Amino acid sequence: MTIIVPAGIQEPAPSARRRQGNQLASMLGVNVVATAAAVIVLAVVALVALAPWIAPYDPLQQDLQAVLQAPSAAHWLGTDTLGRDTLSRLLFGGQPALTGTAVALAVFAASGILLGLLAGYLGGWVDRGIGVLVDIMLSLPGIIIVLAVLAVFSQNLYAAMITFGFLLSSSLIRVVRGSVLAIREELYVSAAEISGLRAGRIMLRHVLPGVTGPVMVQLALFTGAALGLQTGLGFLGLATAPPLPSWGGMVGEAASVMFQSPFLLIFSGGIITLMTLCFALIGDGVRDINEGRVTRRGGTRARRGLRDRSRAAALSAAERTPPAGSLLRVRDYSIAFSQAYPDEVVRSLDFSIDRGEIVGLVGESGSGKTITGLSLLGLLPDGAAVTSGGAWIEDTLLTGANAATLRRIRGRRIGLVSQEPMVALDPLFTVGSQLDEVLRRLTTLHSTERKERAADLLRSVGLSDPARILRSHPHELSGGMLQRVSIAIALAGEPDLIIADEPTTALDVTVQAGILDLLRSLRDSRGLAVLLITHDLAVVADVCDRVLVMQHGEIVESRAAVDLFQDPEHPYTRVLLESTPSLVEIR
Repeated sequence: MTIIVPAGIQEPAPSARRRQGNQLASMLGVNVVATAAAVIVLAVVALVALAPWIAPYDPLQQDLQAVLQAPSAAHWLGTDTLGRDTLSRLLFGGQPALTGTAVALAVFAASGILLGLLAGYLGGWVDRGIGVLVDIMLSLPGIIIVLAVLAVFSQNLYAAMITFGFLLSSSLIRVVRGSVLAIREELYVSAAEISGLRAGRIMLRHVLPGVTGPVMVQLALFTGAALGLQTGLGFLGLATAPPLPSWGGMVGEAASVMFQSPFLLIFSGGIITLMTLCFALIGDGVRDINEGRVTRRGGTRARRGLRDRSRAAALSAAERTPPAGSLLRVRDYSIAFSQAYPDEVVRSLDFSIDRGEIVGLVGESGSGKTITGLSLLGLLPDGAAVTSGGAWIEDTLLTGANAATLRRIRGRRIGLVSQEPMVALDPLFTVGSQLDEVLRRLTTLHSTERKERAADLLRSVGLSDPARILRSHPHELSGGMLQRVSIAIALAGEPDLIIADEPTTALDVTVQAGILDLLRSLRDSRGLAVLLITHDLAVVADVCDRVLVMQHGEIVESRAAVDLFQDPEHPYTRVLLESTPSLVEIR
């Protein structure tokens, strides 16, 4: 059903100047040095790959009458101690150097990124186990292990480079883990979890893109190190044994005749130096581009979310028969931070929400409103636990639910609309991409059907140009539009209950009114229940059927909204009402 929104509530579209392709092209244009370095690397790789077809001579062909010749028309880069063409040997010698480096880089990236992601995102025993492995890897003498592998595997270059890549991936594991720990706390990651996405998809789609900058720098630095190791082995006559050409072997030969033919050392050593420098410049350039892109799309990510790492205790409530009647039932519900705050921060809550009912949970900051709402979705932070009581969504126990149960609940039975939609949406992806991801997880619709459903969802929350919004990134939309997108994502799985955590706090009065009208319309059209967490009593008076007043972790008053505003019973409720600006005197 399409909801008609009054004129003036929809925000104007932002300028079309900010487009991803233009941003990337602009940043590449500014970072001329990195672009030039990439061109050089690609050119060298192409020349080396085409060596069998473009090399002027056989790299093993000797001409003792043309020993140590300077560059000439016949030999563009001169000849070596046996009269072999230097250019041809450089082209063929780059093959073991670059393939060995590529193998080591692949192992380094795969091991470092995979183990770093798992350690940072999953935590717990996975993090501890990977931490022990990293400590062991750091304690091993890498070069000695590589030399031992060469001895065992008969000078096999690839065995040596695989070993080197794996041993040095310990540094990448730590970098990725640290970055993932920060991204893991972002609200858009929590929003993805609430939508029912699996951990693997969240890691690949929402966490991994955020570590691109640090990873690229590490990959660039390692590539230079791997090239240095491979050429070092060649210098020692290992892995690529003479007379086969290798860059390292050519440096060794040139060093012995450095004073007789300096050109030989300049060319063989110069190509190694040039490639190592280019790798470092590319890493810096990609990091700068990534940081610029994230800054433009998402801004500074200053708000930190809560993890789905709740350590709910085994509760006697788990054995109780779920209360009948209400959609949501919370009984004798307490939460404590067992480490830092041994006292319970939420105590003995007892309330219910029926279908089609909007219930306001109000109180001052720090009263326990948000943690109560998020705990229902299994999003207690580390160290927090439900210490007594239980919560049910109809006949399903939420307290202490395992991951599989929470995946069935999140998005399908309970949706979340966060206070900050700008950080609840991933800045790296378009609105359409994020809506499609949720729909793919929560429904069985095909690709075309998902696109139509995404457009319908946007229209249902009062966004009249869904095609443009689906193509837009979060930074291209205003706050009110983002909040409507956040509500659309929460509705994607057709949940029975929406937990709206301060959904209008950051919005101006006109846009706020539109969001509140939208919540009412959704309640009326879908029979949706809403738990509205807020400190704004004006919002509560506008949309709520009942009100729960919370003070210091306890519900001190539970009344119908009309009765509470006309005749508040608890002193704290009176204080809240008196502190709210009003043109009507409260008696």
